[in-house]
Amino acid sequence: MAYPPIAEHGVVGNLRTVALVCTDGTIDWLCFPHFDSPSVFAALLDDRKGGAFRISPVEPATSKQLYWPDTNVLVTRFSTRDGTGAVTDFMPIGARTDDLGRQVLVRRVHVTRGAVRFRMECRPAFDYARARHDLALEPDQAVFSTEKLALALMSSLPLARSAGDGVTSEFVLREGDSAVFTLGEHLPGTRCPTTINARAEELFQHTVAYWRRWLRKSTYEGRWREMVHRSALVLKLLTFEPTGAIVAAPTCSLPEAIGGTRNWDYRYSWVRDAAFTVYGLLRIGFTDEAQAFMVWLDGVVRHGDESLQAIYGIDGRRDLVETELPHLDGYCGSRPVRIGNGAHGQLQLDIYGELLDALYLWNKYVTPMSYDAWVRVRDVMNWLSESWRRPDEGIWEVRGGRRHFTYSKMMSWVAFDRALRLSDKRSFPADRTRWQHIRDEIYEEIMREAWDPARRTFVQAYGSRALDASALIMPLVFFLSPSDPRMIDTLRAINRSPRDGGLVSDGLVFRYDTHSTIDGIEPPGADGPGGRPEGTFNLCTFWLVEALTRAGGLYPQMLEEARLLFECMMGYSNHLGLYAEEIGTNGEALGNFPQAFTHLALISAAYNLDRALK
Repeated sequence: MAYPPIAEHGVVGNLRTVALVCTDGTIDWLCFPHFDSPSVFAALLDDRKGGAFRISPVEPATSKQLYWPDTNVLVTRFSTRDGTGAVTDFMPIGARTDDLGRQVLVRRVHVTRGAVRFRMECRPAFDYARARHDLALEPDQAVFSTEKLALALMSSLPLARSAGDGVTSEFVLREGDSAVFTLGEHLPGTRCPTTINARAEELFQHTVAYWRRWLRKSTYEGRWREMVHRSALVLKLLTFEPTGAIVAAPTCSLPEAIGGTRNWDYRYSWVRDAAFTVYGLLRIGFTDEAQAFMVWLDGVVRHGDESLQAIYGIDGRRDLVETELPHLDGYCGSRPVRIGNGAHGQLQLDIYGELLDALYLWNKYVTPMSYDAWVRVRDVMNWLSESWRRPDEGIWEVRGGRRHFTYSKMMSWVAFDRALRLSDKRSFPADRTRWQHIRDEIYEEIMREAWDPARRTFVQAYGSRALDASALIMPLVFFLSPSDPRMIDTLRAINRSPRDGGLVSDGLVFRYDTHSTIDGIEPPGADGPGGRPEGTFNLCTFWLVEALTRAGGLYPQMLEEARLLFECMMGYSNHLGLYAEEIGTNGEALGNFPQAFTHLALISAAYNLDRALK
């Protein structure tokens, strides 16, 4: 089979893991039981060896996907010459499923018109296709077993063995008929219940009610409400409920350039997501999720030393050893396939600004910070006081050596600024004189070392001439006024086409200069010398929207441009309103999918743009 475009997928999950469902009815990605567990289905990374779970018509069919309104229940609708049917996929939340297994995926097939012949094939490939499994097949149940995990596939329809220790079933449904398949962790002694169809309907109703009840907490009533709510549902889906961590994306090794080597594992939680997560969710009323994430962050700080990692496991673990899987072909031949993430060992000083900004907002809008928590923050700030001058790998986690990145220095300024504000607001004991001196020193240094007077723009790093879209965040964190002449000049410099020295192509933003070696080094967006450049970065496009929005108070034409760019960006989502990390030259989705950071930035941009337009 050919690899389907990344964007031709919907996502279902249970706040512990997710499954990607292609428009052809194939689940080609599922890690079980958690986001960062080894994969069970990974055809997305190797269509021959990866394993898949497909339900689709035998005859040629057209398909369309949609979410059940205001939920994460996915419907894939098929139309054939003889009839119309659909596969409804969901993972029950908050309901006991012991009769079907633990953490169950439900696939309900239904025909609404005519008759449709379907074929089901379930072919798991445990542990990234490295572990063999045993198959115990009974008429209404198949148990796939490895040493570490056993999954049970249940159905009221007969099951038969297929090649490669998989199972299959071919069946005809007529108007009004339904069939159900469930897949979950096998509990010894369980058998397929005779009422499995009725049980699936009960779980469906319960799951729909759960998502609608959760979404009713939203306070957002502005323009683009449907897209904002879909983004909120995505973020909730990417939340690991046991700890409150939010994964950057539920996939690994989806390439930033087809055939390239920048294929990373994003199934972990980044500290820098904290400020954006808290800000985005609090703005539209979701305090419980923000609170859970802050509890996770506090646990990370509590059990570590003063210096923080940029990235942690969803359970808070620090060791995320990066490993290559050479036996997998990679998406469309993009190798290597990687699990783990070597960025956990990088120095990324910007995370302290994002952490302190999140804590400041949390203290202001949700719950006053405790003294014990403040002591941990103070220890972190004392470490940063000694370390902020160091070069680092920066927000984009480049692997070409450390530099004095402007964004890292700016977010260090944010850390000291928010720590001072927090200590003053709560009268917490702190070394205010030292912190204020450092804050002011960082500010003056950025204005002196990161400003290019010839180009009249802030640059990516000290001594550099390259542009970086992360400068767009300066007014968002109140480092500069949105109407400051330096900010306006930087905004205009970035908002030019690459051929004119900017970063914007038809409204879409590259995160840094990937089109030249202006500093005499290979641009970080390429896969080594002569490598493939990456696509535009969705997060940065929403940053541009928000920077233009904030400048719109003085320059009304910028507000109008912000609205146009935002509306155009809506057209680059997939058919369900989901975004990957990047957009390629042909408009294709690139990178891991769906991307939490993109959806966070969408919420923030929509909120502030709507408020400005009012």
